[in-house]
Parts: sequence; C-alpha cells; structure tokens
Amino acid sequence: MDIEIKRTDLSQHRVVDALPAGLVDGQARLRVESFALTTNNITYGVFGDMLRYWEVFPASDEPEVWGRIPTWGVAECIETRSPDLALGERIYGFVPMSDGFVITPGRATERGLFDVAEHRHGLAGTYNSYQRCATDPVHDPAREAQQMLLYPLFFTSFVIDDFLADSDDFGAEKVIVSSASSKTAIGVAHRCRARNLTVVGLTSEANRAFVESLGVYDEVVTYDDIDSLDRTPSIYVDIAGNRDVLFAVHTRLDGVLRHSMVVGNTNWDAETSADTSLLPAPAPEFLFAPTQIAKRTKEWGRDELDARMGAAWRDFDLWTDQWLTLDHHTGVPAVVAVWDRIRSGRLDPASGDICSLTGGTGG
Repeated sequence: MDIEIKRTDLSQHRVVDALPAGLVDGQARLRVESFALTTNNITYGVFGDMLRYWEVFPASDEPEVWGRIPTWGVAECIETRSPDLALGERIYGFVPMSDGFVITPGRATERGLFDVAEHRHGLAGTYNSYQRCATDPVHDPAREAQQMLLYPLFFTSFVIDDFLADSDDFGAEKVIVSSASSKTAIGVAHRCRARNLTVVGLTSEANRAFVESLGVYDEVVTYDDIDSLDRTPSIYVDIAGNRDVLFAVHTRLDGVLRHSMVVGNTNWDAETSADTSLLPAPAPEFLFAPTQIAKRTKEWGRDELDARMGAAWRDFDLWTDQWLTLDHHTGVPAVVAVWDRIRSGRLDPASGDICSLTGGTGG
C-alpha cells in the first residue's frame, strides 16, 4: 500500500494498493515499520524535480504525475534474494509513505549498505545509504523515534553550521535564522551557540513564546518586526522560504549581509508581493548538504566525520527531551491527516509526528 502525492500539487494524494511484484536476484523486500513526517518532507516535494527526490521511489504508474515522498524511517527485511541483507534485519534510511518497498542492496559493509537499483544511479549517496540498526553507532533502540524525526533535520543543521564555520562565517557577527520554531532551525541555533555565535530567530507572533523558551536564540524577532534587526554583519539562513521575508531581510541588511543561504521551504505556499529580481545583494545560494558532507569526508575521513556528527547528535538529542513530545499515528487516514496538517502549516513546534501504515512501534 502506497500513499502517492501529486508532483505539481502537494495537496492531492492517492492510495495505491496493488499486489507486490516478485523479487529478482539481488533484491530485498522491506516492511516499513515507522517513519517521521516533518516540514522537511514538504521541501522534498517542492524541490523534488530540481534535486531528484521524486526519483527515489517512483510511482507505480504515471510517475510523471504522481510520486512517493521520501521520509526517514526504519524498515525490516521480510524477503530477500540478496546476499547483503538478511531476513529479519532492520535498517534505517529513506523509506516511502508505504507499508513496504523493494531495494537492491549493494556496496555493503558491516554498518550499512546502498540501494544500487538502476533508477537511483546518480542520486546523492546520502539518500541511497541505509544503516544497519544493529551496528549503527547512532542508533539507540529506545530512541528510534527521535532518530527518525530529528536526526535527518539535525544532520542538515550540523552541515549548515559546519559550512558556515568552514567559510569563517563569511566575516559575520551573527546568524539570522527564519522559521525559528522548526527543528532544523533549532538545531542550527544549538550548534551556532556552541561556537559562541550570536543567533537571531525569526518567527511568527504565535510561536514567539515557544522560541524564546528554548534558550538557544540570543534574540527572537517576529516577521512583522524585521526592520528592528541590528545592521551588523550578518548571515541569513532561510529555512522558511518565504520570499517576502527574504526580501525584507535583504533590504534591512543591505550592505552588511555577508551571505544568504537557502535551506528549506516551510512556507512553500505563502503568497508573496516581493519582486525578488530587485533583491539586494548577495544572491541567495542553495545549500545542498551532500556536497559539504562529501567535502568533509575527503578532508576528515568517514570515521572522524561520524565521530564529530555523533557527539553533536547525542548532545542535541538528549537536550530535546526538555521540550519535545512525540505523537504516533497509524493507518492511511491518520497518516494522510498528518501530511495535510504539516503541508498546511498547522504545526505544534513542541511535538513531532511518527507514522506507520503497518503498526510499527517507532521506538
């Protein structure tokens, strides 16, 4: 059973329940236990063509019209014709909003493997990679839900902070982050504060109290009050993707904005009146996390990168227990309702959604 989303209209979905095809040599069938849904998955849909997210899990038919949104989750191998994935083994990585899917395991190690299916050739290695739960140093059976929900977002947060540090923060004195109540933004603030950078969070009036309560932002500014931003050398990390906000920040910091980074699009359907062709410099640059990870892997080696990432993740993961609650949803209607709520921007920033079509526990 698959929940498929219309590629040109994320508000449209269909449920496909077809008999699974038989496996060929080298393939393995996985039962999706649980997966997280966040605004990150909206970003996958919005940038699905540009960054090839739609190619990860092609639709059963009419793939040019429909697609399966990638999510992060845990799956169990229930049938295998591959020497690289054993029956009953559990893995963590990209999974569709489905009760199951098929991969072609390859490039396997003790810790993980890649899906080397032909349709995934050329995609970023990060999205083709799966970690074996039994040997993954990040995996904690008691905290699988947190890994599904937060780790992919924190991975992005870690890369954002590392990219800025790698660029000597572009000579800026502070970092301004939009969608400050989002978990990716919170991760960025958590990391930048650890480097003693001043962090300003941009958020709505409705989320202001929550953002202030986190204690990781030096200043919290509402979208209606961007003209109050201090005109000091700054970096803008755009997670909201709202062009009016982008224009307002660039205009207010014209001449002192050192770098403008495009990360996400949590306000993907917001109406805009801004003519971004008139946007003051610098031109926004999209951060593609796998590029920075590939750079650091070459410079540091995979073990050192994993060690740094793991230490940062454990610190952040345990800290979130102070403010985060987890909500579990089972079945197609419940999962579709979560998708529609997130897509429509009806979010409680202090909670996270763990979903299953098969009744998986999710930790």
